[in-house]
Amino acid sequence: MQDGMTGARAVVPADRLRRRCDPDGLGFQTTADLEPLDGFLGQARALEALSFGAEIERPGFNLFVLGVPGSGRHTAVTSFLGQMAARKPPPRDWVYVNNFDEPQRPLALGLPTGLGPRLREGMAEAVRDLADALPAVFDSDEYRRRRRAIDEAFEERQEKLFADLGARAEARGIAVLRTPVGFALAPMRDGKVVKPEVFNAWPAEERRASQTAIAELQEDLRTVLEETTRLDRTRRREVRELDQEFAAVAVDQALAEVRQAFESDRQVADWIGWARDDMIETAPAMLAGLVTEDGSAQRPRNPDTTPFRRYMVNVLVSGGEAGGASPVVREDNPTLPNLVGRIEHLPQMGTLVTDFMLIRAGALHRANGGYLLIDARKILTEPMAWDALKRALRNGRIEIESLAERLSLMSTVSLEPEPIPFSAKVVLFGERFVYHLLCQLDSDFPEVFKVAVDFDETAPWTDATVADFARLMAAIARREEMLPFDRTGVARVVEHAGRIAADTQRLSVRLGRIADLMREADHRARAEAAAAVGAGHVAAAEAARLRRLDRPRELSREAVRRGVMLVATDGSAVGQVNGLSVLQLGTYAFGSPNRITARVRLGAGKLVDIERETELGGPIHSKGVMILAGLLTARYAPDWPVSLTASLVFEQSYGGVEGDSASVAEFCALASAIAGIPLRQDLAVTGSLNQYGDVQPIGGVNEKVEGFFEVCAGRGLTGRQGVIVPASNVQHLMLNDETLAACAAGRFTVYAIARVDEALELLTGRPAGERGEDGAFPEGSVNRAIEDRLIWLARRRIALGAESAGAETGRDGGARNDGMVDGGAGRGRHG
Repeated sequence: MQDGMTGARAVVPADRLRRRCDPDGLGFQTTADLEPLDGFLGQARALEALSFGAEIERPGFNLFVLGVPGSGRHTAVTSFLGQMAARKPPPRDWVYVNNFDEPQRPLALGLPTGLGPRLREGMAEAVRDLADALPAVFDSDEYRRRRRAIDEAFEERQEKLFADLGARAEARGIAVLRTPVGFALAPMRDGKVVKPEVFNAWPAEERRASQTAIAELQEDLRTVLEETTRLDRTRRREVRELDQEFAAVAVDQALAEVRQAFESDRQVADWIGWARDDMIETAPAMLAGLVTEDGSAQRPRNPDTTPFRRYMVNVLVSGGEAGGASPVVREDNPTLPNLVGRIEHLPQMGTLVTDFMLIRAGALHRANGGYLLIDARKILTEPMAWDALKRALRNGRIEIESLAERLSLMSTVSLEPEPIPFSAKVVLFGERFVYHLLCQLDSDFPEVFKVAVDFDETAPWTDATVADFARLMAAIARREEMLPFDRTGVARVVEHAGRIAADTQRLSVRLGRIADLMREADHRARAEAAAAVGAGHVAAAEAARLRRLDRPRELSREAVRRGVMLVATDGSAVGQVNGLSVLQLGTYAFGSPNRITARVRLGAGKLVDIERETELGGPIHSKGVMILAGLLTARYAPDWPVSLTASLVFEQSYGGVEGDSASVAEFCALASAIAGIPLRQDLAVTGSLNQYGDVQPIGGVNEKVEGFFEVCAGRGLTGRQGVIVPASNVQHLMLNDETLAACAAGRFTVYAIARVDEALELLTGRPAGERGEDGAFPEGSVNRAIEDRLIWLARRRIALGAESAGAETGRDGGARNDGMVDGGAGRGRHG
């Protein structure tokens, strides 16, 4: 129905209810004819920021990629950085080696790309060669001869010392005895040691002489023993020098190749030289580890498990693994150990032990010299991971730390590995509110993430964008080995992107949802053995996706159909209107009509928002009610006091109500209740209102229109039913096929309004009316009826106030004058 000029003007033509993509204008048959799009779709701003952030080599210029999940940010950024990384040289290798002076502080060595594994293999081969050579060297005739010469020289000198001491002692009648605990001196006669009882029987003079000799010889014995110790020390030193001399031959032969390979790298060459000195020093101990129970030597099967382990090389990261390019690493589980690395422990005799070979790389190590991609929410929820990342970025180095040690959960031997220099671009992915929260709450964040890469969710709907969109579909189809999409299928997907964006001027570039629709459409096309995916397959996929999620919608429609939810779709009623709301359940949203009612009575100018009073209304909804109250009081009877009490409520609303999109409907219900003019119940209204009566745009316009249409269609379309929407929302209309067909056939209508007066005219069938030169609204207009009622209420309130004041005066006067004023006292008594 189109009542009056407003209705005719307000009807939205069917061709403006959904923008179509013409398949004939696409210029190809299937996506197989297109060159796949290798880049971004409608992301010029993001691409500029990404290029700048990836190229600038300054501290702190790391990137935060803003956008909603499913927008294709990860795929696009990873692809772009992969191309950037291919043009950059691979990073250096980093290895950990033993610190022979302080084993608990392993040393980090940086090597040119690919040389880390070569150093590891070179040292491992040197150790194996040394394990073969040492037993042979120390078992050689030359070594045995020289060792025997040292031992014999020592023994000869030692025997001579004791022989001289024995001769002096014998000359004085004293014997030098060897005991298990050392040497002893005892009196002797006739070449035999005198027993104590015999010695005690000697004359006193002889005993004193013997004791004096023993005391003097005791000093000689001590001197001999000290000299023997000195000789033994000399012997050990000579043996050690001999061992080192012979070990040096074996060590130099074993290390010759690896030393030559790394002689140009001063840092590595110095460490190999340090390892050589340590090998020579510890050769006997290493040899002992190779000797079996029968005294023969054996070659170690695994040098990592022998005394030679201290000379191994732990390759932490190798740039050669990146295939000749800088690494692009995505860490999906950014815990502290996964980020900065960890130190593993092994159980040994009831305790946990570790060494430099048990140091493991983290994501920072693997991404060093390249790019590291992390989800912001994930790293923020991991204990100490966020602080560790900021430290690495600020200090430019990676420090391996244990969460258990930081929290004092483990007390055992651990390591303090030397930090490794860090120079990588870190890219965080997160929603916009996460970015802004970090800017506000973390003072370090703006200093280490200076580049914001803002991904838009939509792109302008132009011919050029559609062409790129088709190429993007071609890329997805080719990458995932889908059937090609014909031009009707592409057009349908383009319209679906416009519907996701809820805009006739923009297309959604949330590639996750687009790719999912393509996958499902491809599945249906294959089931039908089709050669290409067409519009029918895409439409069927759309319908199937809704079918899987729309159980709550069906229950809502059933509640209306069975009269459980009271929603009228014909007739008229005073103070009652159909409002529209959107229910969001996860990724699925649908519109639903709600009855809004208003009641009015004489009062002191109070508008009661029942939703707010019961704490079911949110702040934006309460703001909308206050705005319409401001419009009402400023627009009608401005010279009269507001003299009504009114209440507004969403009937049968048992959850929270938020948003101001019902403020036009609430105003119309309130105006109807004041004027006593009924409103059409075959129309539903949505729109936000300002204090000047302008109708403002709202969200979810497609879901709201379709929601009321489905309720009306369930009861039978009359041709009079429709929805009133803000004129500024017409550009957002992308209605589904069923609603669009009904509108095109004239069985359902969408009206667009810019002022609240237009809504009143459509709902009442009467002109709203504008103030004339006399300052009054025209007779018979809706606004005149509202103002007349408000003035009547004001007069009634004034009259009641005067009567109440007169009654009070009468009661007071009667008490003072005993009824001197006739009638007045009576009215006062009975008023």
